[in-house]
Amino acid sequence: MAATAPPTAPAAALMTEPQRKLGMLLCLITIVLAVLDMNIVSAATVPIVRDLDPVHGVDRLPWLVSAFALAATALLPLYGKLCDLYGAKRVLIGAVGTFLLGSALCGAAGSMEQLIAFRAVQGIGGGGLMSVTMVVMAQLKDPEEDGGGGGGMGGIVGGGGMAVGPLIGALLADHLDWRWIFYVNLPIGLLVLVGAVLVLRLPAGAGRRGLDFLGATLAAAFATGLLLVTEWGGRTYGWASPQLLGLAAATLLAFGLFLWRQATAAEPVLPLSLFRIPEVRIGFAVQGLVGMGLMGAIMYVMLYLQVARGVAATSASLYLIPMAVGMTVIGMVVNRLAARGWSVGTLLATGAACAATALVLLGLSGPGTSLWLIRAELVLLGVGLGQLIGQLISVVQLAAPAHQLGVATTGVRFFQTLGSALGAALFGTVLARVFASNEPGVPLGAVGRLTGAAREHAVAGFVDAVDTVFLSAAGVMVLALLLALRLRRTEAVDGRVREEQALAA
Repeated sequence: MAATAPPTAPAAALMTEPQRKLGMLLCLITIVLAVLDMNIVSAATVPIVRDLDPVHGVDRLPWLVSAFALAATALLPLYGKLCDLYGAKRVLIGAVGTFLLGSALCGAAGSMEQLIAFRAVQGIGGGGLMSVTMVVMAQLKDPEEDGGGGGGMGGIVGGGGMAVGPLIGALLADHLDWRWIFYVNLPIGLLVLVGAVLVLRLPAGAGRRGLDFLGATLAAAFATGLLLVTEWGGRTYGWASPQLLGLAAATLLAFGLFLWRQATAAEPVLPLSLFRIPEVRIGFAVQGLVGMGLMGAIMYVMLYLQVARGVAATSASLYLIPMAVGMTVIGMVVNRLAARGWSVGTLLATGAACAATALVLLGLSGPGTSLWLIRAELVLLGVGLGQLIGQLISVVQLAAPAHQLGVATTGVRFFQTLGSALGAALFGTVLARVFASNEPGVPLGAVGRLTGAAREHAVAGFVDAVDTVFLSAAGVMVLALLLALRLRRTEAVDGRVREEQALAA
């Protein structure tokens, strides 16, 4: 095994340069497909409810997003381990096939219950699309290239897709039919599937070894419990209710059992030894904080525009385009700078500082702030996030041992998802508490129905609450900045990491 090293041999040695570039293009298309489908549904909720369940559909809408997120997040650790054992190509083909099956079923759904169930099937495949694709891109990287392979560009493309997803969903729902937000996946996904089968020549996995199904189950239980706590807390159940406290206790128990299993299993799904590597440990933490900040930015910018400024949902989604442009442009610039030897830690620190500054500026917004100023602040936010998302993936991939590339890469995605869930809970609680303090007795959902002086007063209280959310998100990004500065001090081992990877390959 050591002589031939099939599990770690670079794909560049197995594929021609045109095949490698085509493989990279297929990966980028797959990432866009994955990210779009996470939030594209949010823009088509009204026609979905009107068509499938006009009476009770609104109450079940959150589960359209949650079902996908729960299924996708729960399987992330298992996907990484499967890549290391059986090869990323096989796992990618299986994930894309499952995703396409779920998409076809969603498009044909005849009720809200069916649509929610089929979204979970879609999420099972969707959880592997982005994370496994990042593993494939790392293996497609030429060993002579600097940086982390395709992780940087893949992260930027994914971030841009996250920003424009609601817009694409709104256009499809308005001009075609809501079912096309699922059917559009089929031709694109089939192209990826056929291309992966015909083009990709990737290293084989390490072979059949004991797969830690118990560890994967405990990870799924912990992730599902955490997402449900953040989804139900303060909405379906009170934070101090027996139901939520019991779920939180069960989630903590699952987390403790997961840590125990990872410490004792022969082939853990998320080896604790990864956390002894400073770059991986800090990368995971910063990625979780970035997930929180991104959640606070996208969700509450949309809320501010629609509630405080009266911007329609479709028009509000256009405001995310400046952020996507900022992310994409700076991502290409940063990749070039990193290839020329710029410090990754410096780039991460600069990105966190830009994101924190943009969120502080958003936190100073008022009921009459220029909408062009909001757009400019979103460009700055995109510039900050664009320096963080892709580079964090590259840092973790470079530092992780070659035989653990899969679990390390999916670990980045896992922590970002958990960070987003915690951000949703934290920022939702902050918004509700501040607004209730400013406008006692006024439900948040009633602001749009008020008129005259009552509306002006309620909007001012709402804007104050949203500003507090933005400032809280800025504090999260300051914490990310402090961790990024610590990462700069670990870069002395970068040369050793690369030497070890070269020897392993």
